[in-house]
Amino acid sequence: MTRRGAFFLAFGLLLAFVAPGHVAAQQDAETRVLNYIREHLRPGEPLLVTELYNKVFTEPDERKALDKLYNALFRIPLFAVQYQDHFSKPPTLRVIAEQFDLRTPEAADVLLRVLESDPRVPKFLTRDPQTREITRVDKAKILADARFAQAITRHLGGWEGQPAPPFKLSRLDGTELDSASLRGRPVLLYIWFTGCPPCMEEAPQLVALDHDFSGRGLAIVGANADRVLGLSYDDAVRRRYVEAEKIPFPIVHWSRESDAAYGNIAVFPTLFLIDAKGVIIRHWVGDVSGNELRHALEGMLAGATPSK
Repeated sequence: MTRRGAFFLAFGLLLAFVAPGHVAAQQDAETRVLNYIREHLRPGEPLLVTELYNKVFTEPDERKALDKLYNALFRIPLFAVQYQDHFSKPPTLRVIAEQFDLRTPEAADVLLRVLESDPRVPKFLTRDPQTREITRVDKAKILADARFAQAITRHLGGWEGQPAPPFKLSRLDGTELDSASLRGRPVLLYIWFTGCPPCMEEAPQLVALDHDFSGRGLAIVGANADRVLGLSYDDAVRRRYVEAEKIPFPIVHWSRESDAAYGNIAVFPTLFLIDAKGVIIRHWVGDVSGNELRHALEGMLAGATPSK
């Protein structure tokens, strides 16, 4: 089966995990919010989210959708710069929709229009007037903005060779996973969100790597970023996904504190390979091939002593 075919099979499985009524309600609310924003955008005028929250969208499902979209707005500039830096091309509307759990590329276009209409946001995008696709991302304009510069500089400046920030994250069963408990072991920290297409391609490869390398001391930690991103999937959905994919390694909730410590993750999945001394030796953004991960692990573990 091709990677593309495997993705669509996995995507179909994910849809089966989520209660249909829950998805429909969330999608309806998100559509209402996006349609309202599309109709009321005015060039040169910022979108006043607090006004929408207090006066327009008062239903709980609408407010959840608004929270999710507002969260995405602040991440899109970081994502666009990091994506272009990594892949040497700007992201498409479809890619942006996938990365922010939006239903359609048209929804991504609405969020870009919000950024373009806000005079407080630097004009960092050039878009094709016909297709609305991004043709250029101006990294310099983003780096000149204090709100985005620090996170982007840290991402683009490189993590490799830096100490891994410590973390304390809750598991799906409510217990806590403390990075201190992994001290002395190499760790592959995998940051993902539910429904993320490249994450769904990555998961089976990580399951295979856990099978082959856990006996040599490797600990894989799957940090789910749904809560940080404002996504409404619940633990029941995540558990069904874990069971269906037969994921043996711990799944934890990524936190806002850890997200800030790791530079505000903008591209999913993101992976950090941390050696037994707690130093980041590899950093990947976007999906990475199983062969590349395996090669990096073999190189790191060649001289390592498995922990007891």
